[in-house]
Amino acid sequence: MLWEYVKAFLAGGLLCVIGQVLIDKTRLTPAKILVSYVVAGVLLGAVGVYGPFADWAGAGASIPLTGFGYTLAVGIKEAVAEYGALGVLTGGLTAAAAGVSAAIIFGYIVALVFKPHEKP
Repeated sequence: MLWEYVKAFLAGGLLCVIGQVLIDKTRLTPAKILVSYVVAGVLLGAVGVYGPFADWAGAGASIPLTGFGYTLAVGIKEAVAEYGALGVLTGGLTAAAAGVSAAIIFGYIVALVFKPHEKP
């Protein structure tokens, strides 16, 4: 069990280090890096590379943004196999619904608790 934690930490840490290097050494904005990570997860999932990596790394590969992209790609692939072309439109959202819903719900709860306001 300890080895699972170590693998997740190493994989997630490596993805974070890559993101930090991109922030520090390039002129890419955090938004562009975010989108790049999601697209990289989709592309690596489409070519069959991210699946084995996610199986090996566990939460270290499934929690970061690349994991979100991979989830979208897998959902679309499964929905296309089941529903045909309509699966392109529905598969990604169906696969990622739990994560998106949790982000919205917890974001709303935090906004209620901390009463955010605009900075002057």
